[in-house]
Amino acid sequence: MNPTRRTPATTAAAAVATVLTADGLLHVLWSTGTTWPAHDAASLSYAVLGIDAPFTPPVVLPLATLLFTGAALVTARARLGRAHRLGRLLQAGTVAVACGTALRGLAGIAWACGLRTGLDDGAGDTFHWLNLALYTPVCLVLAAAALRVAAGEEAPTRVR
Repeated sequence: MNPTRRTPATTAAAAVATVLTADGLLHVLWSTGTTWPAHDAASLSYAVLGIDAPFTPPVVLPLATLLFTGAALVTARARLGRAHRLGRLLQAGTVAVACGTALRGLAGIAWACGLRTGLDDGAGDTFHWLNLALYTPVCLVLAAAALRVAAGEEAPTRVR
């Protein structure tokens, strides 16, 4: 195996992949019926989404798959570059991750500013504070990191 040199793009890709994979693993955990870190399904739903939604396997497993796929696409784009035979697909996937996380970050800013569209009134303050302190900043950082990967020209050079 040939190790690759660290570049800003591979470092950004590693950060994106780590967060998306961790989130995907949480979705897999929730598909088993576990409500960690909440006490029950309703509390989990309100804390994570701001609405009452089911955390059942048909709902969370496709989301986990999407998160794992996004992590793989961003990692592959950083490691293989645009010139790879799958470069266009990897580029499109990386831009999709950037757009998705940016959209969630912008929605989080709107919610932080008081826009209640799409949120249940019963959600309480938990979602508001998690959105302010965690969800929105992480999504905006992920969007910037994915854009950094997408902007990279070449695959990193191999260490000899």
